[in-house]
Amino acid sequence: PDVIIEAQFDDNDAEHGQDHLRDMLTDDIKKLSLDTGEKGETKPDDGPKVNDPRLLPDKFLQRTAKVVYILEKKHSRAATGFIKLLTDKNSELFKRCAMFSPVDHRVPRAYVSLADCPPDLVTRPEDYSNTLFICRIVDWKEDSNFATGQLAKSLGQAGEIEPETEGILTEYGVDFSDFPPEALECLPQSLPWVISPGELAKRRDLR
Repeated sequence: PDVIIEAQFDDNDAEHGQDHLRDMLTDDIKKLSLDTGEKGETKPDDGPKVNDPRLLPDKFLQRTAKVVYILEKKHSRAATGFIKLLTDKNSELFKRCAMFSPVDHRVPRAYVSLADCPPDLVTRPEDYSNTLFICRIVDWKEDSNFATGQLAKSLGQAGEIEPETEGILTEYGVDFSDFPPEALECLPQSLPWVISPGELAKRRDLR
């Protein structure tokens, strides 16, 4: 049954006999049964009281899944963000690594080697508080809360158009480098170039 009905009876119910009790319970079940299509009087957010989860409607279930295999790594593993010193100055990790905090919060924070950071980061960390860096995640151990990254380059000041644009293009793996000479030689050399009337006559204009 989709609905379990709990009822209590006092001693006076016994005077009516077992047949009366059976008929009364049957009527109550019909009123509250979900199979009849009739809605019983229930609280708005209360679900059916059942002990077997398999009998619950889908709207009361939270679907779960488990990742078993990664077919393709879509993310470029590159992220734009800021670097700062670790908070615990007495730890051994403070002498070797800095913390990279990505702008995109879907990307984990990463330890980066101080050898890849600017030489004066330790003495003047405030100079780089607003500087954007590109970091590539190279590893993420199962027992660590932070990934391991490698600084690729410094982009410039946050908020400026060129550094922000370069960071976005790098994160999405867009090649924005200059075209090689071989590609440029395929383009018309005499400028300004226009489509000849003969080409327009035999082509469909989709402009």
